[in-house]
Amino acid sequence: MLDRFDCYELCVQSARHVVALLRGVHANEPLILREDFCGTAAVSRRWCEERQDTRAVAVDLDADTIAKARSLIDPAVAPRLQLLHADALTQPATDPADAVFVGNFSIGYIHSRPALLDYFRASRDRLSRGQNGFGGGILACDTYGGAGAFQIGGIERKHPSHARELIRYTWLHEQADPITAMVTNSISFRIEIDGEVIHELPRAFVYRWRLWSIAELRDAMLEAGFASVDVFKDVNLAPGETPVPVGAGELAGDWIVLVVGRVN
Repeated sequence: MLDRFDCYELCVQSARHVVALLRGVHANEPLILREDFCGTAAVSRRWCEERQDTRAVAVDLDADTIAKARSLIDPAVAPRLQLLHADALTQPATDPADAVFVGNFSIGYIHSRPALLDYFRASRDRLSRGQNGFGGGILACDTYGGAGAFQIGGIERKHPSHARELIRYTWLHEQADPITAMVTNSISFRIEIDGEVIHELPRAFVYRWRLWSIAELRDAMLEAGFASVDVFKDVNLAPGETPVPVGAGELAGDWIVLVVGRVN
């Protein structure tokens, strides 16, 4: 039986596209990935599976999630993938990284600007130790926004599994306060076989986030010492495609973007 983590990876996250985007945005040869708020570490697993000269560190505060991630690691990449059951916000910035990734809107777990600056500064320090000591890495985090960002409501989509199951996935904005930028979102799943519901996972994941704007993330990255910040709209980049930053006026309606700070 599919559990909530299985459904999440099938319906919500495409690690293949994320890894392609990170490599394309970095535009060099990043070898060490740090995935903070990693969930089941799908991106880190894909990162290590694609190339044998890579390694990754994946950090999450939830013990059940880390246990699930550990069960999914290919033994062939296990020596190069370190899972940490820890708070990403309190980890010392002593280990190097060539790319730091915060996906699935998890930057919203940081609720105050001082805490956001502290995290960005720690990430910059980590990246400055990357590339064999030459630095030059990237910090990438995604966020959403647009006309419907603070509207209550949801969307439902259908996704096939790798077997006979059909998964109905519902993303719901339960609460949203444009004054404080605090939102409560949830994800629910319903699993069907041949039209019959065999399992339901209501509110399988519930999030209480600060919805940071692009401008807020950009300003904080620059204040934390990043040399430049770019924004990318096409987050589902196919392998081999070259990512292109968005320009003024290119975002309309509702959108999801990747905000990328560069060390140099």
